[in-house]
Amino acid sequence: MVISTAQVESMTSLNSDLFYDILRRLDGPTLASAACACAAFCSISREERLWEDVCSSLWPSTNREDVKSLISSIGGFKKFYADCFPLIVNKEVTEYQRNEYLEDSEEWTEAEYYGDIDESESIAASDFVSLVDIRYKDRPVCSKVLWGIPNANGFNGWFYNCPFRVDLLAYSSSRDNDFDGVALSVSDGLPPVTSMERERKDGNLWRELRDGLRLSWIIVNRKAKQAANLASWSPLGGQRHWPTDKDFVIRFGSVLPAKDILPCQVVECILIMKFRMTRMEGEGVHTTLKLTELSMQLEDMEGAYVNGRNSLLILKEALSCRRSKNYSEVLESCHLYSKVQSELKEEKMRNENRLDRLCILSGITVFATFWYYYVL
Repeated sequence: MVISTAQVESMTSLNSDLFYDILRRLDGPTLASAACACAAFCSISREERLWEDVCSSLWPSTNREDVKSLISSIGGFKKFYADCFPLIVNKEVTEYQRNEYLEDSEEWTEAEYYGDIDESESIAASDFVSLVDIRYKDRPVCSKVLWGIPNANGFNGWFYNCPFRVDLLAYSSSRDNDFDGVALSVSDGLPPVTSMERERKDGNLWRELRDGLRLSWIIVNRKAKQAANLASWSPLGGQRHWPTDKDFVIRFGSVLPAKDILPCQVVECILIMKFRMTRMEGEGVHTTLKLTELSMQLEDMEGAYVNGRNSLLILKEALSCRRSKNYSEVLESCHLYSKVQSELKEEKMRNENRLDRLCILSGITVFATFWYYYVL
């Protein structure tokens, strides 16, 4: 049987349509793998629309028209996914660096630590955009887009010398009214809580909250045309019933490079999510948790918060640091930082105790010497 040229072209077109329909149903990792399977899949996988659907499914904040324009301006959705889906990994917290930090941190002058304003002129807070998405049990809960960094107007302002902090709930615009009323209830999968006493004993609500929450905090630099995800996706830790019985604090984050910016060479990006129980199970009322805080801060090895000027420099460096799709490697990086930080704090306490004992011994010696000559 002879097949005409028109029939061949028709079959090719039909196959392309079928392939596209198949690929548009895949998630990001599967789509990336399929692109390596054959030439047809590789060609079709270059379609920006496919990656736009992947991004909007994973990060609902990218559905907004202004965000779509932003992503297109920095290289498109495929590049955006490749930059933001792998999480930041930093394993440069070694024994050498810890010892080096202990020796050199005292040598940094105040001007070197806080830096000169001229060095930061190329980094504008208005160039950064935050895309934040919260999911619970794989269902989108809320999304937030923050253009620029609040209260960072002018290099002579307090922002550059004060501890850096971004609290999304404090800067919700009129178009984000729903963000202020974010709540989780039994209908979302929370276990019912009849009393706080029982919750403190069994911790069912805490476990469900810790295991079910996912956070993505993507920063985009419009000038550098780069993006990175600062969150750990899954919680790194948290606290139950702090500061009150009805509060739950969940901590996410990552370890960011700070080479030539701070003596510790690395810092921790801390993302805090706090929920408060507003209702307990009762007659006609279901257990409800309300989101009361979602914030970002940078903390150095000694537990001190990084100022605004250095934070902008660190965020800029984070856009080009190493990343990995291996989540266990990401967790290992965060746990390594926590281990080194704990050892550093313990060593600092030991040094302070030695100094205290030396001061006491010196005081006793001086008193004994004085008493000896006074008696004589």
